[in-house]
Amino acid sequence: MSLFKKIFSSEKKETLDKGLEKSKTTFFSKLSKAVAGKSKVDDEVLDNLEEVLVSSDVGVSTTLKIIDRIEERVARDKYMGTDELNAILREEIGALLSETQSGEATDFSLAADKKPYVIMVVGVNGVGKTTTIGKLAHQFKNQGMKVVLGAADTFRAAAIDQLQIWADRVSVPLIKQKMGSDPASVAFDTLSAAVSQGADVVLIDTAGRLHNKVNLMNELGKVKRVMQKVVGDAPHEVLLVLDGSTGQNAFEQAKQFTKATDVTSLAVTKLDGTAKGGVVIGISDQFRIPVKYIGVGEGIEDLQVFNKYEFVDSFFKLES
Repeated sequence: MSLFKKIFSSEKKETLDKGLEKSKTTFFSKLSKAVAGKSKVDDEVLDNLEEVLVSSDVGVSTTLKIIDRIEERVARDKYMGTDELNAILREEIGALLSETQSGEATDFSLAADKKPYVIMVVGVNGVGKTTTIGKLAHQFKNQGMKVVLGAADTFRAAAIDQLQIWADRVSVPLIKQKMGSDPASVAFDTLSAAVSQGADVVLIDTAGRLHNKVNLMNELGKVKRVMQKVVGDAPHEVLLVLDGSTGQNAFEQAKQFTKATDVTSLAVTKLDGTAKGGVVIGISDQFRIPVKYIGVGEGIEDLQVFNKYEFVDSFFKLES
């Protein structure tokens, strides 16, 4: 319980509370039906709870872990009232996330010994990849960093145009070529420009074609190799962007992309428009890759660094 006795930054916490409102309301509606007429947590309540968690997109494997933890507590405590269930879920899911989210980021700062710090951003079309890059560029610039963007998604003209809009909005340079150009060539030009300009951070957009295409692995591998000709240990981070509103489909995308490349961090977007916020819990647990950022609104400031305690507090917060 002590994990949650902390003061959160009020403005961002309010945005998070609001962004998770649909997920929370739907979850509690299902939970109240699961325990209706029951005063004690028994096998039937646990069966119903399992159904609630799975239907809230927490995922089967993670749900079973949570149920096992609660069963252990029931066996140990002998009696557990259904009125305690919310607090227990909050504690157990917080503990589960703590196991996978160790050493998490607390703000938008980056490793100071890597300059430029290169982030390759991957994900299928439509997940909010370009918007995430734009919002990250804004956040990094706000922290006094010099940012360069690279439009290596040359498969769609719209991708280059969208990134240009964000570059103009945030007032950062965009390195691009024409549609159909070699993505690796764009990445090379971007890093060369970043080094010559003394940039602190580089964000490289990559093609978002269907995640099950066999050439995805080869293309991302080539982009990496070419980047390393300019910055030897690039990329320093491979950020996979997932659309939280797609629920289980986000799991599938994570599975395919982690097979195709070495994903090191995750951003889960569009949580404000969905009741599927539980997907963050499952993805964090299943892939053992830190969820670094979450999107909880359309505003430029509504991409937040993921804080497991704040997330669990917002998700399980009962209105007074």
